[in-house]
Amino acid sequence: MSLGTGPAAPARTDPGTSLTAARRARELARTVGGPAVDVLVVGLGATGAGAALDAAARGLSVAAIDAHDLAFGTSRWSSKLVHGGLRYLASAQFDVAHESAVERGVLMERTAPHLVGAQPFVLPLTPLVSRGQAALARAGFRAGDGLRLAARTARATLPVPRRLSVVETRHLAPAVRGAGLRGGLLSWDGRLTDDARLVTALARTAAGRGARVLTRVRALELTGSGARVRDELTGEEGEIRARAVINASGVWAGGLVDGIRVRPSRGTHLVLRPGVLGPLPAGLHIPVPGETNRFVLVLPQDDGRVYVGLTDEPVEGGVPDVPEVPESDIGFLLDVLASALDVPVLRDDVAGAFAGLRPLLDTTSANGSDSAPRTADISRRHAVLTSPDGVVTVVGGKLTTYRRMAEDAVDTAVAAQGLGAGPSPTASLPLVGAASPQALAALRAPRRLVRLYGTEAPAVHALGARDPHLRAPVLEGHPVTRAELLWAAHHEGALDESDLLDRRTRIGLIPSDRTRALEAAREVLGETLGSR
Repeated sequence: MSLGTGPAAPARTDPGTSLTAARRARELARTVGGPAVDVLVVGLGATGAGAALDAAARGLSVAAIDAHDLAFGTSRWSSKLVHGGLRYLASAQFDVAHESAVERGVLMERTAPHLVGAQPFVLPLTPLVSRGQAALARAGFRAGDGLRLAARTARATLPVPRRLSVVETRHLAPAVRGAGLRGGLLSWDGRLTDDARLVTALARTAAGRGARVLTRVRALELTGSGARVRDELTGEEGEIRARAVINASGVWAGGLVDGIRVRPSRGTHLVLRPGVLGPLPAGLHIPVPGETNRFVLVLPQDDGRVYVGLTDEPVEGGVPDVPEVPESDIGFLLDVLASALDVPVLRDDVAGAFAGLRPLLDTTSANGSDSAPRTADISRRHAVLTSPDGVVTVVGGKLTTYRRMAEDAVDTAVAAQGLGAGPSPTASLPLVGAASPQALAALRAPRRLVRLYGTEAPAVHALGARDPHLRAPVLEGHPVTRAELLWAAHHEGALDESDLLDRRTRIGLIPSDRTRALEAAREVLGETLGSR
């Protein structure tokens, strides 16, 4: 399906894509204890929501469940980058690199151009970056541009990387220390406006194709013919029957299917308030001292905040619902910043922090822990595994390649169960809100809303235009309005304050902001419930 290049269409929302508490209740009632669906997907992160969309787009009946909310797990804790695969070239994972570049192009040009745009990065050539390292990095960026070309992503989508003078580097990265600076290297990659919003768009697009998207439904036991589940809102238990079952629960996959061993890796990011680093026209790649091919990213956000990350540390023991951020990770990231920036960033400047767990497939022998590689060295290839009783598990990979992971999982389930379905159409299926750059630019709505909601931005903006109370910011100094909270409750499946503040918006990344916004979130939820 082409996004087209014509004028913007009138703002409207397809009711079939709207997720609400009432719709959840209706669809849960007909799913638990009801006739078998073709495909049951467990997990509503990017891969699970992508699998639900893939199966529904092939004409299969689908139920997709999650014990919590959309994007509750790893998918909301990413770097917000849609990588072109450059880092995988360095480790000779050429197939992974090419797959990443292809999927980046799919997102930027076909399925989600409203959510994924080009992000410039500067690698400052400070005295800590040797000339040999600089030459290696420059060769890598050229190779990355070759990946772009091989993936057939347009030059207009991702500009050419190039060397920067000292003056240009200081202009794009004014926070970088000037003493000894030899210039910089400019490169480009894809960046998500918000990873949790991508998952929401996937789930809503799947719902528009008939998938039953059921949050707060926990899988207690999986078999090849369905699952025993519990409604986490009521405590009631029951059975969902299915002809095929896909386990897309990420780092929790091994808890549902025997024989799946996941080796989680923790990636930590700091959240800095607007202004701490001064103006940031571009993101930064800051080399980790003593490492050849490892960088800390400094990524400015549309709301003025800045994310700094990320670490890559193995996680031992049980997998928590929400990972804690250790002080050692915060200290490491601050030390790397201090190696390159003129602007001092102190512990008190860190307003928030978050950590995500990458679900890396553990392929080492069960008793080979002494020789296990660092998690930074484990392949980002994904795997699709089928248990003896027929449960299909998809694990590994990364956010950028969620669509290909979902396609492979559904392909496996369809073939194993003999389901009547054709090939996946998702590489050309626009998500809710998607449109061509020309159509998006013509929308009559603030650019910030267009980057979050795409073609639905005028409808969100209209809520505030009609009601000054909804036009008001949720809290002083932050751009999110009450209209956005109301939209999340009416169309995006938000059921409680955490859904509104921690996933549909990202106010909750700074705990003090979350506390101040709670009252507004509760008021919106109360108004929503009262209007039913």
